[in-house]
Amino acid sequence: MASYAAIDLGATSGRVAVGTISDGKISFEVIHRFTNDPIDDPVDGLLWNWSRLQEEVLVGLNMAVQKYDLTSVAVDSWAVDYQLLNGDGSLNKRVFSYRNLRLEGVMEDTIKLVGKERIYKSTGIQFLTFNTIYQLIAGLSIDEFEGASQFLMLPDALNYFLCGSMTQEVTNASTTQLLNSATRDWDWDLIAELDLPKRIFPPLHEAGALLNKIEGHGQLDGIQVVAVGSHDTASAVAAVPMTNPEKSIYISSGTWSLVGYEKSQANTSNQAFEIDLTNELGVQATVRSLRNVAGMWLLSECQRDWAAQGSSTKVEELVAAAQKVPANSFLIDPNDHLFLAAGNMVGRIAEYCIANNAPVPSTPAEYARCIFDSLATAYDQVISDFEAVEGHSFDVIYVVGGGSANDFLNQLTADVTRKKVITGAVEATLLGNIGMQAIAAGEVSGLAQLREMISASITQKIFLPS
Repeated sequence: MASYAAIDLGATSGRVAVGTISDGKISFEVIHRFTNDPIDDPVDGLLWNWSRLQEEVLVGLNMAVQKYDLTSVAVDSWAVDYQLLNGDGSLNKRVFSYRNLRLEGVMEDTIKLVGKERIYKSTGIQFLTFNTIYQLIAGLSIDEFEGASQFLMLPDALNYFLCGSMTQEVTNASTTQLLNSATRDWDWDLIAELDLPKRIFPPLHEAGALLNKIEGHGQLDGIQVVAVGSHDTASAVAAVPMTNPEKSIYISSGTWSLVGYEKSQANTSNQAFEIDLTNELGVQATVRSLRNVAGMWLLSECQRDWAAQGSSTKVEELVAAAQKVPANSFLIDPNDHLFLAAGNMVGRIAEYCIANNAPVPSTPAEYARCIFDSLATAYDQVISDFEAVEGHSFDVIYVVGGGSANDFLNQLTADVTRKKVITGAVEATLLGNIGMQAIAAGEVSGLAQLREMISASITQKIFLPS
């Protein structure tokens, strides 16, 4: 039986799992979990502890081969961040976090230089202050690329560490805001206009490509490394069990809420530009039209604040308490720039409410209710924008990822959007990663069969508007 190792790196934690297919269903076992704790460097600011993440991945893979005869290995992670490959073939140990304060004002200055419409028309990507385009421009100011041969988004940097592959998968490359969404190649004209060094942009590959085999890592050597949707959302969307994608919305709910729909071509119309629609590339020639909405990051940061004050709160307790607070008593814009940075989230929410002459939450229950109501409201606005841009309505919302286990938020989403909500694929990212490896191995024919298989492998819950 084929066994597929999935490495899934999130902004707060990572894991290594092994999946298999039997009787038309996918199952998996999480072999190793580990935290992802950034470093607040006194000089460089917030950095990822990349050497530790590499070590933890090797721990997980070595545990996996004790139990399974691995067919292949694949990596997915969060988007936009990158690592530099030095001229001598080593990986630069300094890996900036997208929450690093070096990015303040860079997006605004870039837009003044080349124009917002110019960037959007070819890339079709939502304007977010931490997109890779602005990280690379910030890097120019500190001579970050002196001595570097190229950059790699983090999943492909890990692929290089494992097997020496020096190419970049397109789903994650599209999040840079430097990829042409129509050609699925780098936007070389925009790169030149921004004076970014062309030499650092790697060749591209699609999800499903066979990369090199692991080399230089002992008992892991010889295992095939496969490209999947290396942006974790691309892997998650591949696993959304949609039966009619044209009429379906997905919400990949975790640290961020990625709200979107699947198309065959990017939409970079003036109307799409006005609503800041992003067109990230998906697996198997698809496009993920979506918008980023803040997610459970808001609540987890509040929990961190309360824990620092000696009050430990579990999500389940907060959800139960929030249901006793009247609906829409406290509302924020969860995408406000104020909420991007880590730390003092309770204070930031209070600051936002005061600045907007809105009621201020005072208890953990009220803060939780504020976050849940605000997220559901934001989802509704985004979906309404999608319907206006596409000229048709959507019938159903599929919620996947860790946040899909929050039944209260799912019901709020159904109530506010007036649409049926279906959940069940809590581990969509792992399922999509494993599924794409199975497609590459020929065990699954394509995306449609994969989604049928996933639907048969999970228990789905339905939430109807009340």
